[in-house]
Amino acid sequence: MPVVYGYIADAHDDHINDVAFGPGQAGYVQQLVTYNEAFGKFFGRLAKDGITPKNTLFVITADENDHFVGGPPTPANCDGVTTPCTYAQLGEIDADLSRLLATESGNTTKFAVHADSAPTFYVDGNPGQFDKVTRDLETAVGALFAFNPITGKNDQLTQAIADQQEQAFLHMVTADPARTPTFIMFDDPDYFLFSTGSISPCSPVAPCSNENAQFAWNHGDFQPEITKTWLGLVGPGVRKVGITEDFFSDHTDIRPTIISLAGLTDDYTHDGRVLFEVLSDKAIPVSLRQHHGTFRRLAENYKAINAPLGQLGMQTLRETTSAIASDDATYKAFSARLSDFTGRRNAIASRMIRMIENAEFGGDPLDENAAKQAIDAAQELLAEFLDPQDQ
Repeated sequence: MPVVYGYIADAHDDHINDVAFGPGQAGYVQQLVTYNEAFGKFFGRLAKDGITPKNTLFVITADENDHFVGGPPTPANCDGVTTPCTYAQLGEIDADLSRLLATESGNTTKFAVHADSAPTFYVDGNPGQFDKVTRDLETAVGALFAFNPITGKNDQLTQAIADQQEQAFLHMVTADPARTPTFIMFDDPDYFLFSTGSISPCSPVAPCSNENAQFAWNHGDFQPEITKTWLGLVGPGVRKVGITEDFFSDHTDIRPTIISLAGLTDDYTHDGRVLFEVLSDKAIPVSLRQHHGTFRRLAENYKAINAPLGQLGMQTLRETTSAIASDDATYKAFSARLSDFTGRRNAIASRMIRMIENAEFGGDPLDENAAKQAIDAAQELLAEFLDPQDQ
């Protein structure tokens, strides 16, 4: 069974002149027109070769969305179609973390970062989560500001911080300890942060932040405009439902959905589940059709407690950020609670995904009582950790 993967380059960059386009800019719109024409020719050629949605599954998605960084367009009523947009200011704001830290807090701790809109910090010597050097640096990072050349104002950079315990809850820790960051900073999506290692002070003559017109679309962060993306499916067994936001899904659901539609199985357990909500009745495994309502609740609650962007993932990130900014005793107590909570969550999620996988690919009928018990356990976790306004 042939499987073909392709990656399509972004349309919002001028790949000839190596600069970024803004929304509605003439070059951007023309590039979209060209992409659209190319798609038409591509699918037209496939159809001539007998490759159509009647016999082929097409899956198109984005790995993430991009956040535009720039000033307001001119004219104000431009739409890019009848009236092109132009930008006096366009480009991400690059900022040097080591210089900002030295200038604003006097913190000169040596560290390396993976430069990003959500940079990962690796502190020299690999200190522990509760060590003073880690705590002092996290506190300093949490208080960082940077000058925004687009607005002329100072912006608070840090929006959230994930320590190693929170990374474990969000499934961001691998089997290799050397790859686990000391902590991760999620920052204002207008900024791209790096570190030169320099501790020279920021000044009007030598600013620590500047606009970079080569890039104007940031990603890798946690804001909804970046993380809430789209998935398109068409082919045998897929219903034509149009755009829907009726249920939560993430990228881990794509593979099991493809595998199920293709009638295949894997030799390992997936992290995601089959998106039966968009499949025709005949394409849904019989074991799922028989317990449709319970299975849907099982899948929804599994995602709520286990997905990094699920209810618990976002709430624990917020609470971790607050705990890091508190005193040591409060922070340690919170971390111990989150560690216990992570273990309990993992146990419940493991039970749920086994039931989901066995029903999807093993042909096992869903045990209604066991499923409801797992759903109740997940609901108890949600009630325990979520703020009342989040429920």
